[in-house]
Amino acid sequence: MYDRIKGFRDFYPGEMAARRETIDTVEDTARRYGFREIGTPAVERAEMWTDKSGDEIVEELYAFEDQGGRHVTLTPELTPTVARMVVAKQQELSKPIKWFSTRPFWRYEQVQQGRQREFYQTNVDIFGSSEPEADAEILAWAADALTNLGLTGEHFEFRVSHRDILGGVLETYDADVDIDEAIRAVDKSEKISTAEYHDLLVEAGLDYDQAAEFDDLIAAGDLEAVEEFANTERVTDAVENLQHVLDAAEDFGAREYCTISLETARGLDYYTGVVFECFDSAGEVSRSIFGGGRYDDLIESFGGQPTPAVGVAPGHATLSLLCQRAGVWPEEAVTTDYYVLQIGDTRSEAARICRELRERGHVVETDVAGRSFGSQLDYADSINAETVVIVGEQDLANDEVTIKDMESGDQTQVAVDEFPGDLERPTYDDVA
Repeated sequence: MYDRIKGFRDFYPGEMAARRETIDTVEDTARRYGFREIGTPAVERAEMWTDKSGDEIVEELYAFEDQGGRHVTLTPELTPTVARMVVAKQQELSKPIKWFSTRPFWRYEQVQQGRQREFYQTNVDIFGSSEPEADAEILAWAADALTNLGLTGEHFEFRVSHRDILGGVLETYDADVDIDEAIRAVDKSEKISTAEYHDLLVEAGLDYDQAAEFDDLIAAGDLEAVEEFANTERVTDAVENLQHVLDAAEDFGAREYCTISLETARGLDYYTGVVFECFDSAGEVSRSIFGGGRYDDLIESFGGQPTPAVGVAPGHATLSLLCQRAGVWPEEAVTTDYYVLQIGDTRSEAARICRELRERGHVVETDVAGRSFGSQLDYADSINAETVVIVGEQDLANDEVTIKDMESGDQTQVAVDEFPGDLERPTYDDVA
């Protein structure tokens, strides 16, 4: 007997049905915003990550040498892939480029709540616009996707910040500060103690008094105070940009879900502007549900023309946790519109009924295992069949079939030539 590999999951039909309903809702919301679906490879050159982050990142990848001697990896995230795709056809693509995709990714990391080694995300990105409306549309799509799943403002919030506010404030200190390291410390601040957080800021170049002052300023989240403290064009421009994004989010219907949180930093270095993370408002999910933001320099770093970009990537594991805690996760059960039950030598007529019902878009099953009447009825119940069509030799001798409503147990006979007839979705109530 083989065991499942740690960090990888099996999805049986009931759970997969709930996941499919959720994914369809998220993707349908993206389509209504004009995002176009793309497909991307499971394997990429490992250099797409090692060139940016160093060879040590290989320990976090499912990397290997393929039979052609290439150093490749299962893709751990989508952003470098879509950057590569934009660069490859940059001159041919109409701007803005609005793409989405749903797929698995792989990272060799510690398994914990909401985090597996194989995980699924829906990525939504806009390339080619630096306007605040693009950031706001990403926020609006995310809000609509969540509310279309049945969530409300009581269940989630977007904590919104701006990387240039953090970087600009850090630049004002009379110290040799590693800005990226300091922002990574900010990103970890809610997960560690205050003392550990200040230690990280000191390691990044501040002294302890400066670390405490910076912590207090950022934690307050007062944009006017931050702008006054820094008194630099970079911070003033960043505050203005953030306010413009939030104003656009108001018009797009997403502002009510947004809270200014300068402690939200996003750990990845490629973020350049507005960033945000979605959190469970009740605090029952211990980590962010998902996050996103602006990454204007990434396309150029992959050899393309300067191209502003903004995106978000809801992870399905944390999203399902949020939906389950809120009581809006779809029922984990399979559903079937019709089961066509055969008794005796009735395959030809049963198959005709199955075909006609399926042509109308219904989920239809019939016996393929030579089971008895009772076994077929039990199976129909196990797959939550709404209607059972009993095609028996005696019924056919009378030019009839029996229509049974599985919830009530009521049944009636109908002329075989009249079923399904002209009805789009005939049930017991239609023919009784």
